[in-house]
Amino acid sequence: MRRLLTTALLISAYVPAAQAMTVAEFLAKSDAVKAKGVMAMMSSDLTLLRNEMKSVSTAYRADIDAAQKAGKPPHSCPPPKGKASISSDDVMAELQSLPTADKARTSVKTAFYALMKKRYPCGK
Repeated sequence: MRRLLTTALLISAYVPAAQAMTVAEFLAKSDAVKAKGVMAMMSSDLTLLRNEMKSVSTAYRADIDAAQKAGKPPHSCPPPKGKASISSDDVMAELQSLPTADKARTSVKTAFYALMKKRYPCGK
């Protein structure tokens, strides 16, 4: 059993980490899901999009909390969790507002962080 676990760990070390989804990829998948209408609820891409946003927002909150605990200035200063007023429409508008060339090379995470910095700057 130990040998099997060791082998599995070694194999997993060679599997490349998932790359961050670009804004272009996110928007393309979002458009494809919307085009499915009611059937979108059963789309694996819907789950993928939700997971991407959950991952990005969780990383954002973790970065804010880590900066606070370390006594460093935070990236931005959002209200406490659950009090923020960012909707999915706000996020989609921000992603769609990027120039086409930037969409292809900007991760959803980078675009989300930029939105949060714009919406919740520190010192205001």
